[in-house]
Amino acid sequence: MAHFAELNENNVVLQVIVGVDEPHDGEAIYAQTTGTVWKKTSYNTYANQHRLGGTPFRKNYAGIGYTYDSQRDAFIPPQPHPSWTLDEDTCLWQPPTPMPIDGKMYDWDEATLSWIEVTP
Repeated sequence: MAHFAELNENNVVLQVIVGVDEPHDGEAIYAQTTGTVWKKTSYNTYANQHRLGGTPFRKNYAGIGYTYDSQRDAFIPPQPHPSWTLDEDTCLWQPPTPMPIDGKMYDWDEATLSWIEVTP
């Protein structure tokens, strides 16, 4: 099954639908039907990796609020914090310091630019 993302005038994803499969041109079909821009997206692509070993498509599966970047031909999630930077290879946002990997839960604190342990 093919998936398609509808974009607004700023290339922000409004919705993602399951649509027509190849050989049909879903982007053209939905654009003609709705008058808006549609881009195909791959359910199996995340961080520029295809989870089934295939070829990654547009860096990430589109989600509502993601932006389609035509220069990168990629779907990019919203920036979670101002200090985070875009990883050009994955088109995902990275914190200034990596989250600790010690089995504990953490939240990012933008004021201190650090990870704060969350206690349940």
